[in-house]
Amino acid sequence: MRSFVLLLVLAIGFFFIAAFLITGLLPGEIISESRALFLVILISASLALSAFLFGLITDDYSWVNRLWSTAPILYAWIYALKSGLNGWSVAGAFLVTIWGARLTYNFARKGGYSGTEDYRWPILKEKIAHPFFWQLFNLLFISMFQIGLLILFTAPAVRLSGSSQNPRLGIAAVVLFLAFLLIETVADQQQWNFHKAKHRAQADGSVITTVEHQADISRGFLSSGLFSLVRHPNYLGELGVWWSFFLFGAAHGGYLLHWSLTGPVVLSMLFLVSTWFTESITAGKYPEYADYQARVPAIVPIKLNGAVTQEEEV
Repeated sequence: MRSFVLLLVLAIGFFFIAAFLITGLLPGEIISESRALFLVILISASLALSAFLFGLITDDYSWVNRLWSTAPILYAWIYALKSGLNGWSVAGAFLVTIWGARLTYNFARKGGYSGTEDYRWPILKEKIAHPFFWQLFNLLFISMFQIGLLILFTAPAVRLSGSSQNPRLGIAAVVLFLAFLLIETVADQQQWNFHKAKHRAQADGSVITTVEHQADISRGFLSSGLFSLVRHPNYLGELGVWWSFFLFGAAHGGYLLHWSLTGPVVLSMLFLVSTWFTESITAGKYPEYADYQARVPAIVPIKLNGAVTQEEEV
């Protein structure tokens, strides 16, 4: 494992050095935000390559998961530094840092940094079956697409230089960002408490202290608290965070139509597909899950007839 870590450090270090050298040699008339974006893309290329190689070597395909909460922090501060630590860009970097710290903590306590693999990858690997096509999926989707998505949903930070065109919208976006972050935090804690109680009950028959957890454990999945309003409050919070961040950038730029809109749009599409796939797994494990799907909307707290999607939260 030490050799793998050394490989990753060397790969990232090489691209960092190359990026700084290349951006330093670019003509002065190229605006600083383009240099920052170029640097972010180079770093992302090194991370995608490293994630692919680590998956290939270790047969563990959750390396991008381990970068998901940390790389965006780096990107946000690169944009802030390239803007000369402008107040708005620093505010954006702090927002992304708070988001990343929360997600890193939650991922770490679930064992994400100690070898626990995303449960969906082994299932997909079995479905794809052929080793060549699985590694192609590893390269194109797990590594390149997901790392590329990190570039896209942090891209509104490129707009945070100079003075804001619409400070009121910017402040509203910050409030929304923090509100959705709170939803994520509460949902993650409720989920953590449920799974701890469930594992304790399965291990030694401990008595569950709440009526809600008792009923949920008998069904096998969490459906109380925020999970009684939507099946994935975590997803609602995550999408809300990045749509709010886009609005924060739009308030600064003065208009909505900007290429960084692709970030929250593509992230929303990914969550919809992930929801469909993971809920198909959950429905196969728990007989009562179909009724839960029929009663409770998936992500947005608006009931739509025929909406049947979502994942097993682990």
